[in-house]
Amino acid sequence: MATGTISVACVPGYAAIGIAAPLLILSGRLVQGFSAGVELGGVSVYLSEIATPGRKGFYVAWQSASQQVAIFAAALIGFALSESMGADTITAWGWRIPFFIGCIIIPFIFVLRRTLEETPAFLAMKKHPTASEVFSSAAANWKIILLGMLMVAMTTVTFYFVTVYTPTFGKNVLKLTTRDSLIVTLFVAVTNFIWLPIGGALSDRIGRKPVLLTIAALSLFTAYPTLLWLVDAPTFGKMLLVELMFSFYFGVYNGAMVAALTEVVPPHVRTTCFLLAFSLAAALFGTFTPLAATWLIDKTGDKASPGFWLMFAAASGIVATLAIYRGGETIEAREAVPA
Repeated sequence: MATGTISVACVPGYAAIGIAAPLLILSGRLVQGFSAGVELGGVSVYLSEIATPGRKGFYVAWQSASQQVAIFAAALIGFALSESMGADTITAWGWRIPFFIGCIIIPFIFVLRRTLEETPAFLAMKKHPTASEVFSSAAANWKIILLGMLMVAMTTVTFYFVTVYTPTFGKNVLKLTTRDSLIVTLFVAVTNFIWLPIGGALSDRIGRKPVLLTIAALSLFTAYPTLLWLVDAPTFGKMLLVELMFSFYFGVYNGAMVAALTEVVPPHVRTTCFLLAFSLAAALFGTFTPLAATWLIDKTGDKASPGFWLMFAAASGIVATLAIYRGGETIEAREAVPA
């Protein structure tokens, strides 16, 4: 992540190195994305394994909650740049500022990683699986990975809708200002940060299944009607209320879901299977949310039609949760590697 961030911040412009400039930008962004994606599973599993008894949901929720700090900082920087610089200045060199700010955290990352200790669960393992055994176990547990992916779909779609797609939706569809969209994104980052640990703690108290089903059902039945209400007469206040509602859905659901996913995948390959389920959901559902929303509006002429995509994700979460927690117990993972 450090390499990708530095390379984007420091790459010479098109006038200096030609086509190599955008190619290096693309490469740096890909390195950032792949690094962050791989780290996601490891951090979640690490938090689940150091959690105190009965508080796993609360602990693991801070993985996602910490990301909201980054979203808030990014929105704040974007807002400050848009208010203090003209569009030409931002295009010329101002766009580099957020990446240079991001470089400030790099020394802290190296210090933190050097001081972390292995978890007791990892140290207690008598045998650590080889790469071939990891792939064999993942193949043997494809049903759990598939169901996990469907369970995560609700999270990724809602997250991308309230963060990545919000500026586009606010400006191009609702015809509100860029400033309004950035302010909404700031509020969403704050409420996401609040709801995530609450969702995790609530799932510790009443169980993962009730939280997941309740929030997914609420999203299924309210996504389209609320968007229809918003597009009928869009205002900043209405957009803020709708986005905060989806922020509540995302935060509470994700707070329970991430802990649930660490519990249902096989312990000996927990990070790999968690990462497969989460990455597949992000790739197949989350990152396509802006495209799906734009396509739905274009094909139907209905500005509220992105609600159908949100409803589909919610339905996927309900089906997966019911399948994973059928009969009150989670489905069994197949132990492809001896302990």
